[in-house]
Amino acid sequence: MNGYEVLARALQSCADRIYAVPGYPVTGLSHVTGAEPVTGEKVALEYAFGDSLSGRRAAVIMKNAGLNACADPLIQATSQGLRSGVVIVAGDDPEAEGSTTTQDSRYYGEIAQIPVLEPGAETCSESVEVAFSASERFSRVTLLRATPALLFSPAEQRDVARINRSGTLAPADLTMRGRAARSAELFNEMFAWSCDHPLNRFSGGVAGIGAAHGDSQVVTVYPPPRNLASCKDIREIGRPFVREHSIIQPPGPAAVPETIWERGYYRTFCQGCPFLPVFEILHARRMTVVPDAGCSILVLNPPYRLGIANYGLGTAIGVAARSTGVALIGDYGLISSGIPSLIDVYEKKIPLLCIVLNNRCMGMTGGQEVPDPARYISWADPVTVGSSDREALGRLLVPPVDPVTVIVEGQCPEGRNHETIAC
Repeated sequence: MNGYEVLARALQSCADRIYAVPGYPVTGLSHVTGAEPVTGEKVALEYAFGDSLSGRRAAVIMKNAGLNACADPLIQATSQGLRSGVVIVAGDDPEAEGSTTTQDSRYYGEIAQIPVLEPGAETCSESVEVAFSASERFSRVTLLRATPALLFSPAEQRDVARINRSGTLAPADLTMRGRAARSAELFNEMFAWSCDHPLNRFSGGVAGIGAAHGDSQVVTVYPPPRNLASCKDIREIGRPFVREHSIIQPPGPAAVPETIWERGYYRTFCQGCPFLPVFEILHARRMTVVPDAGCSILVLNPPYRLGIANYGLGTAIGVAARSTGVALIGDYGLISSGIPSLIDVYEKKIPLLCIVLNNRCMGMTGGQEVPDPARYISWADPVTVGSSDREALGRLLVPPVDPVTVIVEGQCPEGRNHETIAC
């Protein structure tokens, strides 16, 4: 069996859902797994996060360039946390045989502080379960790098037992600084995991990374294991990533994660916010939402506590489609990067209530003007309602059987000053 066939079997065994945006060198892998095709890589990763929140493991297959489209939610997830494992299988093309660049996906390990595995022919099967386990242990995405040297060469297929464990979302009471500190604690633990992992085999001499041959074999490439110091050289496919990072040490003790109660205050919506009726109706009906970045994210805080998690700008639709079924997104979040997810949801007729808060400006930043989203999603037949029309909102804000988009129009109060509430 070739490497992509072995990987496919392992993914089918260890994952509950598999999504893919095919491209060289992972097109064959995508087809053999029977992965669900998705309009774009970012949408696929959003779906995977929704699955994770719902207790389902999810894998996403993409080529190296596609990973760039996932940068924002990938990094956001590290501090937000996950429940079930999420693994990205990134197809790298070091010789640019079917790509426009020789981009090395392993560098995202450093950027997003996520575990990176690069299996060889003998460790292909086991690496998939290890990747999912690492994702759940450290509550972040795990990246599994696959090059043509692995995918199109003979590999050893083994039966691997699936062992589910539960990751944890960042506690709701943590501040953003507290979430970062919690993430740093888990990042420190990744160094010991990499150093001691039995997938690695150290016998001195030349260290072979992934599919590269050597006296020693290394699979956990980020964080790189300290055992590399015993090897006289490092051999890898593509750029010298492991060589460059081989002397990295754990960053040291992290700060104690800060809660809003310890800080003494939290932020909520502006006095006179036109969208309060929306939040009040959702709260009264105990509907859980996935909020987007921007003002929507404030529903994570008291007094509403509506939100489950936020994975960055424009992500609410895709995440909610595979979890709560209710997305809360601002007009800018939708225009900026939410529309591709909405397209995929409507094409697949996924039951989703998409609530768009349309204040025609970027209320959380500089107040820049935003185009009217209704013009760009007319194909979705959105229903437009005024934010003060409680009767209409009461009819519309219900769990749907098909995708439904409700645009709620309101004008922000002058000054746009979010309230700070003492705890």
